[in-house]
Amino acid sequence: MLDAKSIKEYAKRLGADVVGIASMDRFEGAPKQMDPRYIMPNAKSMIVMGFRVMRGSLRGIEEGTFFSNYSSMGYGGLTYLYIPMTVINLCKIIEDEGYEAIPIGHQSDWRAIDNKGNLRANYSRPVEPGKPCPDIMIHLRIAAYLAGLGEIGYSKMFLTPEFGPRQRLGVVLTELELEPDPIYDGPPLCDRCMSCVKACPGNCISAEETVKVVVAGRTLEWGKLDEDKCGLYFVGGQPTESGEIGTYMDGRTNVKPNPYSPFYHKPRNLYNTGQAVCGARGCTRACMIHLESKGVLKNKFKSPFRTKKPWIIDWSDYQPDLPKSEDPVVNAQIEKDAKSNYKSEKNAGSDNNNIDKNSLIKKEPD
Repeated sequence: MLDAKSIKEYAKRLGADVVGIASMDRFEGAPKQMDPRYIMPNAKSMIVMGFRVMRGSLRGIEEGTFFSNYSSMGYGGLTYLYIPMTVINLCKIIEDEGYEAIPIGHQSDWRAIDNKGNLRANYSRPVEPGKPCPDIMIHLRIAAYLAGLGEIGYSKMFLTPEFGPRQRLGVVLTELELEPDPIYDGPPLCDRCMSCVKACPGNCISAEETVKVVVAGRTLEWGKLDEDKCGLYFVGGQPTESGEIGTYMDGRTNVKPNPYSPFYHKPRNLYNTGQAVCGARGCTRACMIHLESKGVLKNKFKSPFRTKKPWIIDWSDYQPDLPKSEDPVVNAQIEKDAKSNYKSEKNAGSDNNNIDKNSLIKKEPD
């Protein structure tokens, strides 16, 4: 007979590092596009699993010598190989007992909403009245919170007592009713040290503006994130200055490498989404270093992660290989387009309404 204890034992045996269980009523009030109850109306339980990002997978970026390992082994490999195998095999065990189970990995590649929570234009439509547009996206960090695994820090990263910000998440929805875990009520992990804010290469986490949401009757708060900026600096880019023409990203002349990318051109993705050139400099590495220095994490190491001053690249002599033409009119148009793209980049996303819709369960009144 399967119960909460045996399910957790199976999940850990299959590869999960931490496991928690949430009852589905805890998702009451979730936006329709992020409400897992629309995926499985008969679900009684959500099993949430955390899979550690090896500290060693961040070592190559910390040293500035081996950038691909985090994107492959700490990011894409977990997302597209390790987590799917674990949740699939756990579902097999549950379905062998006669209970339907849905394996859901870390990535939502077919989701109907963008990073800000807005519906993608002309992407999908509800199959019948009252239903959300496919695909629904489960807010995994809120799911992990509801399953008692930890808390959401100021950086909006999910923090566990075991690994701090170093994990990725997968879930299983099932009609098997399991005893839920209490929501985390241990010592606060995030002490608002703002290391994440200070170390973020793109200054993407606001030090002043925050987002507040109400989840299962509790108020959660984190720093407002500029998703557009994060997406650019995450891959090692930054906007060009007026008049510059960049070649860091294919098809965009308004992006050049930032001081935390050693590459003239953005490397290709690994496992579809692995392109974390910045190595989660603020939201993960700075946070991890701080929490380890306080001694609050259960995953202990013999030596500190950072032992010397962090490196930085000087791109002041950046001279990209620009497209050339014998026709001066064509060259003038190239430069004009670059300047125009730069202005568009600066203006993009400025009307954000100060709402991080992708994070909301319920917006707390001001």
